[in-house]
Amino acid sequence: MLSDYMPAEQVMEELYKTEMQDLEWYGYGVKAFVLSMIDTAIRISNNTLPAATVQDIMNLGRDMLQKPIELLPHVEETLEQLNGNYRLVVATKGDLLDQERKLKKSGLERYFHHIEIMSDKTLAEYTKLLHHLDCSADNFLMIGNSMRSDIVPVLELGAYAAHIPYHMTWAHEQLPYTPQHERFLELECISDILKHLL
Repeated sequence: MLSDYMPAEQVMEELYKTEMQDLEWYGYGVKAFVLSMIDTAIRISNNTLPAATVQDIMNLGRDMLQKPIELLPHVEETLEQLNGNYRLVVATKGDLLDQERKLKKSGLERYFHHIEIMSDKTLAEYTKLLHHLDCSADNFLMIGNSMRSDIVPVLELGAYAAHIPYHMTWAHEQLPYTPQHERFLELECISDILKHLL
């Protein structure tokens, strides 16, 4: 869409810069991403972006919001085996409507004792969640693909964290190191957690 203004790789670099600047205003999720795309497109076009291109970006965002949910391998079977043995909680971040819609479309909602949609996954937000759940850090395990959001703040809290790397993780969620912590696990697949919990 923006090839008339600069090469695709450079557009992506500019988009990432915009996303980082916009985080405090828009937060996370598809809607925030669309606003950052529009902001970037207007900036790199030097305010000459045609309205039709803005509409194309909006349509792209609507398409992203309507994509079907694709579960990763072994997610439902793992939840089935853990259900009843543990209180299962979804702790996610981003736009409330989008996250609620995704969870409902996933068909997994029935497994969870509690659903927490945070504006950001910080130490303070996890502390508030554990207080709400009346759960000590010693009894809390977070499983996720983001070192920045799912792992580091949970370890700082004194809880357990299991990282499952995923080939398409946003650069902002990655860290240049792997935590060295006695309560940190590295898994290949979500079902690997079963041997630690059952």
